[in-house]
Amino acid sequence: MRLRRARPGEPSAPPRSTRSRMLIAALAGAASVFSFAPFGWWPLQLLTLAILFYQVLRANSVKAGALVGWAFGFGWCLTGVHWLTIVLPRFGLPPALAWAAIVLLSVYLGGHCALAMGAAAWLRQRWVLSLQAANLLVLPACWAISEWTRGWLFTGFPWASAGYAHNVSPLAGFAPVLGVYGIGWIAAITAGALLLLMHRTRKGALALIGALWLGGFGLQQVQWTEAVGKPLAVRLVQGNIALSDKFNPDHLGQTLAYYQSAVTAAPADLIAIPETGLPLFPQQMPTGYLDSYGQFARRSGSAIVLGMPLADSPTRYSNSVLGLAPALAKPYRYDKHHLVPFGEFIPMGFRWFTDLMNIPLGDQTRGEALQRAFAVKDQRVLPNICYENAFGEEIAAQLRNGSARGGEATLLLNVAELAWYGESVAIPQHLQISQMRSLETGRPMLSATNTGPTVVIDARGQVQASLPYYQAGVLAASVQGMSGRTPYIVMQNYLLFALTGTSLLAAWLWSRRKAAAAA
Repeated sequence: MRLRRARPGEPSAPPRSTRSRMLIAALAGAASVFSFAPFGWWPLQLLTLAILFYQVLRANSVKAGALVGWAFGFGWCLTGVHWLTIVLPRFGLPPALAWAAIVLLSVYLGGHCALAMGAAAWLRQRWVLSLQAANLLVLPACWAISEWTRGWLFTGFPWASAGYAHNVSPLAGFAPVLGVYGIGWIAAITAGALLLLMHRTRKGALALIGALWLGGFGLQQVQWTEAVGKPLAVRLVQGNIALSDKFNPDHLGQTLAYYQSAVTAAPADLIAIPETGLPLFPQQMPTGYLDSYGQFARRSGSAIVLGMPLADSPTRYSNSVLGLAPALAKPYRYDKHHLVPFGEFIPMGFRWFTDLMNIPLGDQTRGEALQRAFAVKDQRVLPNICYENAFGEEIAAQLRNGSARGGEATLLLNVAELAWYGESVAIPQHLQISQMRSLETGRPMLSATNTGPTVVIDARGQVQASLPYYQAGVLAASVQGMSGRTPYIVMQNYLLFALTGTSLLAAWLWSRRKAAAAA
């Protein structure tokens, strides 16, 4: 931004300290939570990113730029995942320790942004970049790479990635091409261009913003996939069973009876219950209980998906779904692959931390990265369980490799237990994540959860049917399967890597040409 020059004889304003820049960045990062569901103020995210870039550009050293980036990332993550303070006390961790754990997590997650902004400041200093090159080529590329890194390093934590805020903005058109991280990159370029509006290059910045957003709108008109087979009649069960009852031996009989009654109340092509809706291993269930589902499936012609743990030995068990269908001689099985650290597996050296908590089914066996889809009539349903929904590249890889494993999936199904997070923003944000998966893959998403969101999302990311949160019920709807591959399914994040790499190369070439001209 252009600063007013001091008039003759007028004392110049003292430069802003790094601490004050960090405070501004932290507040901007914290405010970004309002750009996501349930608030949906997505333009705010562009403003907060612009504030971040401005503070980094005004920082007086690489270290200061990194500290400003860390402050922004810390504020972003602290407000974005504050709902984890609801989860940890449910496992027996005192509230003070729960908040301390979330603060430490945000300190770590902020480190990704610190490295990105520090790298951007270093590159600008080393290459002697103009504001245009820094704002449009370097800062957005570093931001996008840091988001991708946060999504996979140490199993990844991609919650509240920037692109999710734009599932309802024109930038959503880029989802089938570049995925959620690519949308975050486009949003960052937009933020950089907004800063240039304060300079002499405002016409070029406006043209760039217009081109990007018109491009996103145009891509929304492209039909990447096509209908295949006949629509399925589906029934999705939302039990709204309190966690205090779900794992309480005195209430297990009521839980089992509820789901048995809800599933067998009426036939459908596909009936699904939430993650660990049946919280017992098959060996622990009453005699004939599971058989009753199989008998109903054969009698009614229904396919049934049951969320439940499955044990292969006394020490090996998985968070799974069991699929029953009239023509299946052996039940279908999907095992959760992407496990939650501390909640579903114990990272090396952290058993002392998990010992502080009492987590049901807390040390699980990981499923295979690529698993076949569940055949339901002339559709193929690809399940994922809870947190796996946040890893779009893994779902894309499943679809890309589906032909080698019994056929490419035509529908996505997420089963989840989100009651751990109470009545928090985690519930609508989980829905936003599901919508992004539909946009990326061009496939409908079914979501069966205990407390919500229980929804049917079409191939364009629009909610077609839903149940109210925190109420028991059964959602009956019709859903059309889709076939074909979006560019994101084919290339996953590799196209984004190529584009951000090209962006950094262009900045370097620009600096070399400028240096040669000066010589």
